[in-house]
Amino acid sequence: MLPNATIRDILRMYCSGEISEDEATAAIEGLRIEVIDGMARIDAGRSVRCGMPEVVLAEGKEPPAFANIMLAQVKASGRCVATRVSPEHIEALRTRLPPEVRMEHREAARAIVLSTGDAPDCRGGTVAILTAGTSDIPVAEEARLIAEEMGCEVRTAYDVGVAGIHRLFSALRDLIPADVFVVIAGREGTLPAIVAGLVDRPVIGVPVSTGYGYMGGGEAALASMLQACSVIAVVNIDAGFTAGAFAAQIALGGRRA
Repeated sequence: MLPNATIRDILRMYCSGEISEDEATAAIEGLRIEVIDGMARIDAGRSVRCGMPEVVLAEGKEPPAFANIMLAQVKASGRCVATRVSPEHIEALRTRLPPEVRMEHREAARAIVLSTGDAPDCRGGTVAILTAGTSDIPVAEEARLIAEEMGCEVRTAYDVGVAGIHRLFSALRDLIPADVFVVIAGREGTLPAIVAGLVDRPVIGVPVSTGYGYMGGGEAALASMLQACSVIAVVNIDAGFTAGAFAAQIALGGRRA
């Protein structure tokens, strides 16, 4: 099966004889759930049903259980992503990885991609991702990975925060053709509102847990973005996955094929 296959992909494969009628039916129904170790229930039909891949949160999972979940997911769908991975999670996967499965460690995103085939095709749509500072890059790279997995082109501009706001204007020139902007900031979280006042595209604000002292840990950034007078949407603190997936849905504009 193609990674993150759409219904159109599945119908094309059935018409060309690549898969059987039963295989096409099982894929299209989009409600396939597989139980792993009597605990985890992996959603093998999410990409068909929702247009986005199933993503495994490694944080809080024991490394052996995490490895079993990932291997079951890649077997079911041909490709899967894990976020917030630790060295222990990576090692548990490496020791269990069968030869036909490739593992790509996206260190900047704190993520892993497992696959048995090709990467997802570009389906159109461009997502721009900006960060206020370099401390925000891990969340930005998580958002980037998810948007790319959903078939979008991603353009980035990092370290363009309001402490040196002149850096922003030259960066925006290369990003203006984007369909949607993901703007990531910690501390007082001002950057998304400023970007939204300069572009005519949707802006998604992502508060991050940089910053300290009173209302540190992203709380001040979240409050600031929620009170923005510019028109923006806001996701939770450090929610790179949510921002990337939401941005990709906007950028694709309903184009699933």
